[in-house]
Amino acid sequence: MDPYYEIGVFESGRVATRPESLHDWFNALAWLAFPLTKARINALHTDELRRSLPHKQGRRGPLRDLLTIFDEGGAIVVCRDENLLSLLANASWKTLFLENRERVLGAMRIVVFGHAVQEQALEPRPGITCKAIVLLDGDLDSGAARWLADVPAGTSPKALQALPIYGYPGWYPGQDSAFYGDKRYFRP
Repeated sequence: MDPYYEIGVFESGRVATRPESLHDWFNALAWLAFPLTKARINALHTDELRRSLPHKQGRRGPLRDLLTIFDEGGAIVVCRDENLLSLLANASWKTLFLENRERVLGAMRIVVFGHAVQEQALEPRPGITCKAIVLLDGDLDSGAARWLADVPAGTSPKALQALPIYGYPGWYPGQDSAFYGDKRYFRP
């Protein structure tokens, strides 16, 4: 197998899964749940690696950083409510998740994609934050794969939306005003 994980997966079609590794187990589950998105991430990584080798010795550029961050810690937000999307984009966490709690529950769907975040969720804490892409509607897998396919080569992780996932209504106990006011987790 190729020494670069991504190229090895691309060429073999096999996802390495170490025994007793929850991280690898969650990654394999992500491949099952989001095959188009995972394949797109893998193909983009492989293209970038092949383009940069041997000049950069496999160092990641902005696009590979984005791909890695989304793959490990990503979430997919599906929402058509422009007001809620504006609150999300402006990191208005208390207004979004507390004051608009019912609207969020009715109009905003958040699905954790990143396998590292799923592993971290086994020991929940408020500081777990995803980096999200926003879709207006449609199939999550094809929508996320399309979003990634449309990302220009120089795009950095800044194109991803910060999302303190434990702020979503009902995901963590004690979600009151003080909870959302904690700037360690809910940064403006």
